[in-house]
Amino acid sequence: MATTSPHEVTQLLVDWSNGNQAALDHLMPLVDRELHRLAHHYMRQEKPEHTLQTTALVNEAYLRLVDQKHVHWKNRAHFFALSAQLMRRILVDHARKRKYAKRGGDAQQVSLDEAMIVSRERGADLIALDDALEKLAAIDPRKSKVVELRFFGGLSVEETAEALSVSPLTVKRDWSMAKAWLYNSLNNET
Repeated sequence: MATTSPHEVTQLLVDWSNGNQAALDHLMPLVDRELHRLAHHYMRQEKPEHTLQTTALVNEAYLRLVDQKHVHWKNRAHFFALSAQLMRRILVDHARKRKYAKRGGDAQQVSLDEAMIVSRERGADLIALDDALEKLAAIDPRKSKVVELRFFGGLSVEETAEALSVSPLTVKRDWSMAKAWLYNSLNNET
């Protein structure tokens, strides 16, 4: 299978933004593998008995992406950043529908170490993390976006920097500071 260049994906995204539906038909097979990788990244951290499967997450994200009528795609990184955000929203909505308490209740405290932001107990923890990310976004939107893209989206430092139009060093600094802030926020919830 031939690899797709980022430029080719970007051009298809631009064409799709400009109303070319055929571009969407050509785009989806090219990004399908990466969307599955993103979804697998999310689902790998869910409980084994989770009722939402990787393919269902990709399909739901695809349906929401197709509904994005007013997005002017900048590039491939922008597309995958929005895809990661949509997948996060889908999983959070799914967890909330499963009657997890929004501010604790049967949710467990989430620990944070150098490599992970949440534990394997993701249903309730995902809601706690989402709430903490919302608080962080109110204080520092860029740091919140860095967490979303790096952790939820699985984007590299360089891809995150491209998506946010900042330097890789800024992403590394924001990532480090955001992890510390989230650790403090999640461990000090009452």
